Amino acid sequence: MIRLLVVDDSALMRKLLGGVFAQEPDFELAFARDGDQALAEHARFRPDVITLDVNMPGLDGLACLDRIMLDRPTPVVMVSSLTADGAEVTLDAMERGAVDFVAKPGGAVSLEIDRLGPLIVQKVRAAARARLRPTLRLAERIRARSASSARVAAGLPPRRASVPSPATPPTSSPAPGPVEGVVLVGTSTGGPPALDALLSRLPADFPWPVVVAQHMPGSFTGPLARRLDGLCALRVQEATRPMPLASGNVYVGRGDADVTLARRPSGLVVQPVPVHADYLWHPSVDRLVASALELVQPSRLIGVLMTGMGRDGAATMAELQAKGGRTIAESEETAVVWGMPGELVRAGGATVVSPLDDIADALLDMVP
Repeated sequence: MIRLLVVDDSALMRKLLGGVFAQEPDFELAFARDGDQALAEHARFRPDVITLDVNMPGLDGLACLDRIMLDRPTPVVMVSSLTADGAEVTLDAMERGAVDFVAKPGGAVSLEIDRLGPLIVQKVRAAARARLRPTLRLAERIRARSASSARVAAGLPPRRASVPSPATPPTSSPAPGPVEGVVLVGTSTGGPPALDALLSRLPADFPWPVVVAQHMPGSFTGPLARRLDGLCALRVQEATRPMPLASGNVYVGRGDADVTLARRPSGLVVQPVPVHADYLWHPSVDRLVASALELVQPSRLIGVLMTGMGRDGAATMAELQAKGGRTIAESEETAVVWGMPGELVRAGGATVVSPLDDIADALLDMVP
């Protein structure tokens, strides 16, 4: 049995979420209406996994999450609105140790919960099996703070880990031109902290552009890109339109869409494209890698597949490796969910299997 604690200040949401999980034979449930009661139930019920509302009176979701991670680290799935503010808070929560998030139903809630129920159950089941790495997450937070302190000591303004304002168009486009190769990164559950750990270790002169497919809603990928841009030496931006690929840049595929490479007279571009029904998760890693294989020699491609449930990216990255490309799969010891990278390893398609902290070094070794 999976012991699930549902934390939400809305009696309706507690009832609806309780109804979703009561239909499943492998869940035992407890409920809390605010952060203080959640901490008491966390100590008494000792859940395997928690769904945690972001906005609650008194002890809010983030403060409650901090206490949970200090008292007895437990996998947490945040229940978030799909707004810009909701995205910022949820990304904060994932930096603090939350495993994943689900969208809070809107509109006709009772109808919406029927649509979202299967996905919520799937995510909570995956979270219950997740591996928490509190020491690593703490180290990541300290590293981000240290980087900010170093900029201040050097007379530079501190970079922000979050920018609450809406995305603004870049003032200039990167210079188009031939690129020697492309790095393709796919991730899902547990992805944002993993992207931070990977991308913040790459230098500003990293020679190959990096394209990221992180499974997320469209309202989350812009805030994610801005957050990473504040933590990384590379320029990180959301691919909201066709953009020429250039070294020193990371392009985060826009959520609620897919991201592909295309060839223009000026060279390769990365572009958002409407989702395709053949792909279950979006932005699709498989679709990104397949588009790259049509345009770039496999020897000039490196695929990186990190934490996430399911198998998105495993088949095409295995194909990439079989055709002469190279791939890196995050190892089981550090992946929050060893689904996608595990499938790549089981398919025999991983050139290197690496713990998260070593993936950047492995990537630097592969790039000329």
